[in-house]
Amino acid sequence: MTTDMPQNVVMVAVWSYWLSVVVMTIRSHLRYRTAAGGLPRTSRERWMWIVWMPAVLLWQILPYLASRSSHPLLATPELVMQYPGIEVVRWVAAVLAVLALGLTVPCWLSMGRNWSMAIVPRKRSRLITSGMFARVRHPIYALSILLMASTMIATATFAMTLVGTVHIVMICLKTFSEETYLRQLHGRQYADYCAQTGRFLPRWQQAAGSGQ
Repeated sequence: MTTDMPQNVVMVAVWSYWLSVVVMTIRSHLRYRTAAGGLPRTSRERWMWIVWMPAVLLWQILPYLASRSSHPLLATPELVMQYPGIEVVRWVAAVLAVLALGLTVPCWLSMGRNWSMAIVPRKRSRLITSGMFARVRHPIYALSILLMASTMIATATFAMTLVGTVHIVMICLKTFSEETYLRQLHGRQYADYCAQTGRFLPRWQQAAGSGQ
């Protein structure tokens, strides 16, 4: 077994990300006395959790196994480990994983008591439109996709690619579910907000216009 630094960096970033989610869930209950959506309340999200939560758990485990297993589905291929050019790409992925984690933290903090893992019907919340939310409606999900993509590149196993694909699909489904709920909750305010922002990336027309 050899030490694989890109994998280790990504692994620590992923563990730190989900440990932070657990801490925020507990913090929401203790400090704000509000539900944090750890257990989904809607039937659609309950079904999503059945698929998504195993993928999240595997996300914690598979990077660890990649450099410690010889199974062809779990181990990083020797071809990936041997070529310097691929190693550079994997290091870039590791840096992007740390960047994704670092940028996610201020998004979490800006949401405060409004943050939750799942939709919580009848929970009083306000629409956050400051910081990264001023340009992107779902910066946390966008950064989660970046973190997962970085994990897939740094780990480069069949199992991680499969889990990563599931995670990204579930993020997209979760996004559509939340937007439907937020349109019902905030009405015209949310519709106007959607018109001014991108889902995962800024609207380029607006970004170009702001520089004039």
